[in-house]
Amino acid sequence: MDNQELIAEAIKNRRTFAIISHPDAGKTTLTEKLLLYSGMINTAGMVKGRKGRKAAASDWMAMEQERGISITSSAMQFSYKGITINVLDTPGHEDFSEDTYRTLTAADCAIMVIDASKGVEKQTRKLFEVCRFRQIPVLTFINKMDMPAREPLDLMNEVENVLQIHSYAMNWPIGVAKEFQGVVDRSGNECLFFTKTSIGGSQKADITKYSLNSPETKNKIGNEQYAALLQELDLLNMAGNVFSEEDFLAGKVTPVFFASALTNFGVEPFFDAFIHLAPCPHSRIATRLDGSDIEIDPVTTPFSGYVFKLQANMDRRHRDSMAFIRICSGLFEKDMVVKSHRLGREIRLSRPHGMMAGERTTLEYAYPGDVIGVINPGIFAIGDTISVTGGFNYKPLPQFQPEIFAKLLSKDVGKRKSFDKGLLQLVDEGAVQMLKTLDGEIILAAVGGLQFDVMQYRLKDEYGVDTILTLLPYQCSAWIIGDLKTFNKTTTSLIVLDRQDRPMVLFNAQWDKQYTITQNPKHQLVDVLF
Repeated sequence: MDNQELIAEAIKNRRTFAIISHPDAGKTTLTEKLLLYSGMINTAGMVKGRKGRKAAASDWMAMEQERGISITSSAMQFSYKGITINVLDTPGHEDFSEDTYRTLTAADCAIMVIDASKGVEKQTRKLFEVCRFRQIPVLTFINKMDMPAREPLDLMNEVENVLQIHSYAMNWPIGVAKEFQGVVDRSGNECLFFTKTSIGGSQKADITKYSLNSPETKNKIGNEQYAALLQELDLLNMAGNVFSEEDFLAGKVTPVFFASALTNFGVEPFFDAFIHLAPCPHSRIATRLDGSDIEIDPVTTPFSGYVFKLQANMDRRHRDSMAFIRICSGLFEKDMVVKSHRLGREIRLSRPHGMMAGERTTLEYAYPGDVIGVINPGIFAIGDTISVTGGFNYKPLPQFQPEIFAKLLSKDVGKRKSFDKGLLQLVDEGAVQMLKTLDGEIILAAVGGLQFDVMQYRLKDEYGVDTILTLLPYQCSAWIIGDLKTFNKTTTSLIVLDRQDRPMVLFNAQWDKQYTITQNPKHQLVDVLF
């Protein structure tokens, strides 16, 4: 088997995806149950940290473990029933939408987790729009069916109306809340009944299967509930959407699954369906140096990839920085020499790692769809394209206009060196943005306030620096496209430069921004840079 045949075979058996949701919908729990069912962990722990319970496997940062939320994006690789899974566990909190967006660029599809009692929430809508913009197919996992929940048909309708996408129920719940005991697999007309085998879903649930029309099914459900179930299924068959793989991959329809990640009811059938539905790594569009587009084939194009994330201090013993690289084409081999397109120089990719949350394993080789971590000695930046051949760049990762601004000082002037090092590391990661006034004063900016909390926590935890944060009165911003000399600003706004020396303007209020737009018809004010 030659290299291209080897790569093609590896691609066929790979699924690279992200899990997106509103906070508390159960995203991290679902990630951990995937590890449980793949055999990577023997016992699933509760995510929210009551005393004595272990943190989720994908939440490695101390602050995440204390608060029970996902702040960073973790990358994990493991095998599930013969398929190599690359899962990107994104932050659910809206203050970290930038990190989530960057991570979604590395995914070939997404699982959208929805709380059955709450339906489609604000952050879910935002993240789904990102998937639509990037044409990422989405599977919908309606979670917490073991709790008081809204009617399944209402949830399906809300997915369609709010997200403007067709939905197709791949399964249908048998009962809700305490009565939730299984699901109907619509493709096989089969009922899957689940039995708890442990407290808190720490072990796999047992599954018993019966035909929908069997006496066993009628006995288990009861006559009244059985009649209601048949009526709902008839309604779906007559009035529901038609499912096709082509429409799913084109982002026109989302397959919907009902389940409970906590109890493991419906989890294994969902994972089994996922590995058959989710797309393999595929071609990506890049830009040549002359500005024209080029299609990068994952099999025939030699190694290429791009950096979508930087993370410092994952290994506290070495105090290093890790660059996460999505492999887009070709075979990656340890110690290979590649071109850095931004720096215009060659780099040796030594000590590459596969990732399992905070744990590292040294890699000898990797394939398209895989995410590798390489030690970053200060040469990688988010969005960097690297390849064997050179001559093109993958599309730049977006940068969002910040909405919260502050000044930060070290309480101990003697720790200025550690303060500067830590702050620069966090800025490189994209956790916060560093702006500079025309007089050279440093201002820090973020999309959400929790980013500043994390910044101060990590400076203290990882660099031993206590800090004083002073919030500034600005509430929104925009990049200025046009001649800065002729730009008319209001007296309350402030002109600054970002790290690439691109001019921005900070505003005290949204109306101030709108007024400035009307006063500068020859300029563009841009909220997102692509």
